[in-house]
Amino acid sequence: MRETTHAHHSRNAIVPFQCATPQAIVDDLRERLARTRWPDQLDGAEWDYGTEREYLRELCAYWADQFDWHAAEARFNAYPQYMTQVDGENLHFYHIRSPEPDAIPLVIVHGYPGSVTEFLEVFGPLSDPARHGGSRRDAFHVIAPSIPGYGWSGPTQRQGFDTNSAAAAFVTLMERLGYSRYVVQGGDWGARIVTAMAEQRPDRVASIHLNMIGGSPPDPNDPLAGLTDDEIAYVTWKKAYDARESGYYAIQSTKPQSLAYGLTDSPAGLAGWIVEKFRTWSDCDGEVERAFSKDQLLENIMLYWVTGTINSAMRLYYESLGPGRFSASLGERLMVPTGHAQFPGDIRRTPRAWAERAYNIVHWKRMPQGGHFAALEQPQLFVDELRGFFSGFR
Repeated sequence: MRETTHAHHSRNAIVPFQCATPQAIVDDLRERLARTRWPDQLDGAEWDYGTEREYLRELCAYWADQFDWHAAEARFNAYPQYMTQVDGENLHFYHIRSPEPDAIPLVIVHGYPGSVTEFLEVFGPLSDPARHGGSRRDAFHVIAPSIPGYGWSGPTQRQGFDTNSAAAAFVTLMERLGYSRYVVQGGDWGARIVTAMAEQRPDRVASIHLNMIGGSPPDPNDPLAGLTDDEIAYVTWKKAYDARESGYYAIQSTKPQSLAYGLTDSPAGLAGWIVEKFRTWSDCDGEVERAFSKDQLLENIMLYWVTGTINSAMRLYYESLGPGRFSASLGERLMVPTGHAQFPGDIRRTPRAWAERAYNIVHWKRMPQGGHFAALEQPQLFVDELRGFFSGFR
């Protein structure tokens, strides 16, 4: 169910891209939604067992009858997109050059189960701040790739493609675009990928900014030592959270293929799998549409559907975190200057002392609101944070 086909080009070619889904795929989707077999749900279950059935029925009815995918594509196509290949993998990316001559290149990387659609509201303010109430001196050339295996990059082609592979591909992309010095930003998988970019090319990555950051306690035997009361409360909460909410992680890092048959065949199944994370991981008090509109949710879900990439997206967990592939060790401390914005609704709010073991932290800010999908949930806060932090690295 790839959205488009790509002609073979020379190895390093960068070619313009526009998304244009055949109407037959949209018609097929609506037919599948109309034929959905709904599971039972226990009285009073709400979201305890997973995505709540009546909410999903409502979302899928809207998807079938009111959601306009072609209008969404017009939004996507409002910014310049391109395709290239790196080491045999297709790589889709946005490249929005700023009109400002002193703009600096910024790579922003999404995660799971998100996509580059998370950034549509921030492309303009970041690349052309003067037109969006900002200062010309805060301009960026914005490069927003789709991780290979996600969205328009399409399914990955080989075993072993992990977050380090994605980082190497993005470093290569920046070389092809002619950028020798740049800054990077990411959350979720994006955080791991931009960290790896800085590890691979510290001579080119001037600084990194993360809205999700890793780390580990200095004393594993006394992990709460030196933490504030708020941090201790978080660590306690996270232990209970992981016991309750990590089923997706266990499946995707061990047997993603088995799950992918259902999610690739059933749009309702795909929506049920993804929307639960948008509810749980956002700052929405249990009401997902306090953080996202139905259209925003469906733009992202539909992108997985039309490109047939839920399997390869989940496979990144297997390749990066699966059996024999993950060590709790964070390796050497990254010395590239690092900033972190900690959003209160996110699922990982690492204590600063833990993060400082892995990163050279030069900026740490607790945000007033927002969650895991920061740019989509709080675009203005996200833009202001990046403008402020990266102003010191121009």
